[in-house]
Amino acid sequence: MFIHRNIAMYKLMKMGLAKTEMFTDQQNKISLFAKVFGHPARVAILQHLFKTDNCVCGDLVSEIGLAQPTISQHLKELKNLGLIKGNVEGTSVCYCINGEKWSEMKETMSEFLNQDISKKVNCC
Repeated sequence: MFIHRNIAMYKLMKMGLAKTEMFTDQQNKISLFAKVFGHPARVAILQHLFKTDNCVCGDLVSEIGLAQPTISQHLKELKNLGLIKGNVEGTSVCYCINGEKWSEMKETMSEFLNQDISKKVNCC
């Protein structure tokens, strides 16, 4: 069992899937935040949550136009990253933007994106 696990880990590392420890916490954080915007459904979900300015319970399927399992998977991604919060109310889960985490993401991404390239020496 131990040997099989080590072989599996070696294969993952060789494929590049387990190399996040090679990068700084900041680089990994930027990458995770950027991943959120890598799918238009997650962007649409976030836009809808901002637009309603309230917790949303169950109407995301009709609003976004995707199947419930697909919406649930995207909500899971957003919740795992902490950008949204969910509360169980009866038989449904209500979601809203996590303002604290959203502010953290904005600060992190702004710092990265606002690097000034104009002061760099022309290289090409």
